[in-house]
Parts: sequence; C-alpha cells; structure tokens
Amino acid sequence: MIWTGALNRPYALQAEVGFYDTTLRDGEQTVGVVLMPEKKLEIARALSEAGVERIEAGFPRVSVDDWEAVELISGAGLAAQIWGFSRAVRADVEALVELGVPASVIESPISELKLRALGVSREEMLKRIRAAVSYAVENGILVAYFGVDSTRAEPDFYDAAYATAVEAGAAEVVVVDTIGVAGPEAVAELVGRTRERLGPEVPIHFHGHNDFGLATANAVAAVRAGARWIHTTVNGMGERAGNANLGEVALALRAVYEVETALDLGRVRSLAGQVRELSGYALEPWKPLVGENLFRRESGAVASQFHDPEAIEPYSSELVAAERGIVLGKKSGMDSIRIKSEELGLDVPEEARPALLEAVKKLGTEKRGLVTDEEFRRLVSDGGTR
Repeated sequence: MIWTGALNRPYALQAEVGFYDTTLRDGEQTVGVVLMPEKKLEIARALSEAGVERIEAGFPRVSVDDWEAVELISGAGLAAQIWGFSRAVRADVEALVELGVPASVIESPISELKLRALGVSREEMLKRIRAAVSYAVENGILVAYFGVDSTRAEPDFYDAAYATAVEAGAAEVVVVDTIGVAGPEAVAELVGRTRERLGPEVPIHFHGHNDFGLATANAVAAVRAGARWIHTTVNGMGERAGNANLGEVALALRAVYEVETALDLGRVRSLAGQVRELSGYALEPWKPLVGENLFRRESGAVASQFHDPEAIEPYSSELVAAERGIVLGKKSGMDSIRIKSEELGLDVPEEARPALLEAVKKLGTEKRGLVTDEEFRRLVSDGGTR
C-alpha cells in the first residue's frame, strides 16, 4: 500500500510518537474561524476516534464559550487525554483546577523580542513560570511547560526557563517554533540539546508553525532528535501560515520513515472534510493526503498507466480511504476515453475514440476546466460532434 521504494530505507527511524492536537485552540486562531462549543466537541470526538492520543480542548479563560467547550469535552468520556491551555498566570491555572482538567500546557514568552514587547524582565518571567507550574502541580495537574518563541530565545534564558519549569514540577516540556522560523537542522539541534540538559525522563513535545512551509519536515526532525509528542492541527489550520498538519506528519512518518503512529490514516480525509465544513474554509485540491485531486487523473500520459497504481502514486488510495478516478479535459488521452467509457458503461468503438477525444479536448479548453460525465455522455451520443 506504500510504494516509496528503498531510497528512504537508510533513514528510517526507531521512535515512539504521539499526537497532541491543538485544532480547537491554536487551529481556531485561523483568521475568521469561530467554532462553537458543540462543534468543538464534535471535532474532539472525531479526533479521538481517529486515534489522536491528546486533545487540547482550549483556553478556558479566553471566553465563556471556550470555558464551556473545555467543560463539554472534559466530560465527554473520550478515549483521548484532554488537555487545557494556560498562561503562566495563577488565574488561568485556577480555571483549569475548577474545571478538573487533568493536564495542561502552561506557556510563557521567553525570547527577548517577546519579553521586550510585554515589558517583562527575565527575572519576573522566571518567577511567573515557577509560581504557575508549582500551583498547577500542587493541584494535581500534569504540566508541559511551553516556552513561547523558544526558537528565537537566547540560549541561556531558554535553558533557565525550562530548568525552572521542571524544578517547579513540570513533567514535560514543549519546544516551540511560534513564528515558524526554524529549519529542520535547528529544530533537531534544539530538541536534542533540551533532551540532553533535562534528561531522557522528561518527554519533549514539538510545536511548529508553517511560515516557510517546513512544519512537516521540522516535526520529523524533532522526532529524529527524540521528541515524544508532536503538536498538530487538522488540515494545518492556524494563525498566519498555520501549524504542522496532523495527517501530513503522520503520513510522512509512516510512509517515508517507517514510524507507526496511532492515527488511523483511513479516517483523516473524512476528519479533514468535517473540520473544513465546520470552519468554513476551502482546501487546495492538491493538498497532500486530503486534496480532492490526489487520486484523480486528467493527463492522458498518466491515464495510460492508470491500471497500475504503483507506477503513478506513492501510496494507495485505500490507505487513506480515497477513491481513484479518471476525469476528462484538455489534457486527456485515448486511454482516458476508454477508461471513462467503461466506467460509465458506454459503448464507444475504438474507431470512434479519436473524434471523441478531439471533442473532449476542445470542450475542456473552451470551459477552461473539466468535462463532466454528463457532458461526456452527450458527446458520445452526438458521435463526438458539438
């Protein structure tokens, strides 16, 4: 079902990786997207059923709706572990305690750019980290410390912030590429250095954004360097260029690096469509894994090989529960006509195909688009004339 060949085999990874999905919080930061509590619960249920192990239900102090969403999702009895989100602010943590959320990210900015913008000194930020994390832990919350803009932080303060969080009781930490500025090599170095300083007993997450189109590559680099959890969103939605894409990361890990995850790839396309519909945005038809064009073929040269999926596709449509098909247009060929005729149960003699192909190409060019099945039937009935 995966036909990537032997090229990647020397780079296969031995890794245990889980997904921490933040569609309901970071994903909702997509411009113009508003997800009401009941819809968030619907998405959370679908994420859990697809095999996502950890779901960030939201930031309860941001609004009444977010509070309700966290409450609904926490009480839904999902198989996934439900996480909250909090700043290094006591009132934020108190909200999590009141809601009974068992685990949470606790974030604080740590780059000089962020600290300067907020007007907060390093010393004050370390105090806030220590106070918020210790209070959460004292109240039974599993904490993953999340250093905002950590890929642009000065190394000495980065180390101090993460060490402070762990000393205060944070059981896990998140390496955060908030602005999406890091390349894979830098991510691997930072994750590896964090693991070396904090020790292998502290699980490391990676949270990456896609501003330079590197979020998936960075997620893989983080896994190679020892990250245990990868933060993702469905369809890569999120602020600016979005976040690491849940399906893309899982597919790359499995198909290219031979790393199995708990995510059911056969559910990703339906999950993507559900979130797309609820969020009200469109996806590029060529988008990896979930795009509508991935298993549709218009090119005649490719259609001639359509009977042999391994020759024209890197993985099978069955792997991701998609349908294969031939579509007709300007780029169609003789095999396209044959396959489409058979698919629609139309009797088109071989000698009639050249004229029919010419008519299809002409119509596709005039439309600047595809020829529909109904239009093809009409062309067949007209004998390839219009």
